[in-house]
Amino acid sequence: MDNILEWHYVVAGPENSPYQGGYYHGKLVFPQQYPFKPPSILMMTPNGRFKCNTRLCLSISDFHPDTWNPAWSVSTILTGLLSFMLEDQPTLGSVTTTKEVKRTYAIQSLSFNLGNQTFCELFPELAQELREELVARAQDSERMMATATGEPGLKTPTTLTAGNGSIMNHVVLLGALAVLAYLAHTVINTQDFNG
Repeated sequence: MDNILEWHYVVAGPENSPYQGGYYHGKLVFPQQYPFKPPSILMMTPNGRFKCNTRLCLSISDFHPDTWNPAWSVSTILTGLLSFMLEDQPTLGSVTTTKEVKRTYAIQSLSFNLGNQTFCELFPELAQELREELVARAQDSERMMATATGEPGLKTPTTLTAGNGSIMNHVVLLGALAVLAYLAHTVINTQDFNG
């Protein structure tokens, strides 16, 4: 990344929201006239609130230079972005989804970000944390399934390595485990409701 006017960011999904547990990668593209003109704001990670790789029409973005305050910092911009994520008001670059869809995107955000080479290059420490979190989630799902079925779970490696497709294997495994856990949860709830 040689463009000093393009800044990549990662924001964690706010607690007690459908985004909790998710990590959202995006970028701010600053104009030459910054701080006197606002940046473009883009979100790269699917999130259920904003379109990916699309300029967002927010009061803190380049769509509204009339409401821009030159004293606003990058921190202010990202705090404002999180605030807009929690709203449902439609705007250019937004999408409308349910809370369940947003929660699903939050869970999938770790795998999605790890599949993005730019993310892994710019945020190597966070990428490693996300890999470790995916392993922990897979092991938790394995334990839950073993407890629910009374059978020992699948063996999973304790580390993810780049190359040779192992990350994709873990993503597929995690997705399958999540679907299985969801189905088991639904069946149990249906039995409780009908019983």
